[in-house]
Amino acid sequence: MPLNIRPATDGDYETIGRITVQAYLHAGYFETAEHPYLVQIRDAAHRAEHAPIWVAERDGRIIASVTLARAGDRYADIAHEDELEFRMLVVDPEVQRSGAGRALVEAIIDHARELDGVNAVSLTTGKTWESAHALYRKLNFTRVPERDWNVPGTSIELVVYRYAV
Repeated sequence: MPLNIRPATDGDYETIGRITVQAYLHAGYFETAEHPYLVQIRDAAHRAEHAPIWVAERDGRIIASVTLARAGDRYADIAHEDELEFRMLVVDPEVQRSGAGRALVEAIIDHARELDGVNAVSLTTGKTWESAHALYRKLNFTRVPERDWNVPGTSIELVVYRYAV
């Protein structure tokens, strides 16, 4: 079934927040939906005030989302001036492994190729999040270990991947 990838609209934010939390919990990254980070990223409307959010929908149902950022943007963690960064790529647990995550990443790469001054796509992912690592490796992203970092005030280790466009 074909996917429609498009910018999120106001009516999408509740669904985006729900699937974001469900995806992180389903993957075992957090134990409770009340974790401060999940509470923060559940608020997709706030996120959308500061960064573009895209969704993937199938048959009119949102099944995945991602947040985009450029260097200096509120939601940019690691983007260099010549990079488009994406964050919080999630797929509804009910349809994971359906190709939605891959389709979103491929759309981001295509979009980055159209942006003036952008030469790469970058992202951060959890050090132990192997399913995410596998996707990025399949899409020919390269690990950039010298840019790895820890979430301030935590023991959470994050790794960086980059794709030259």
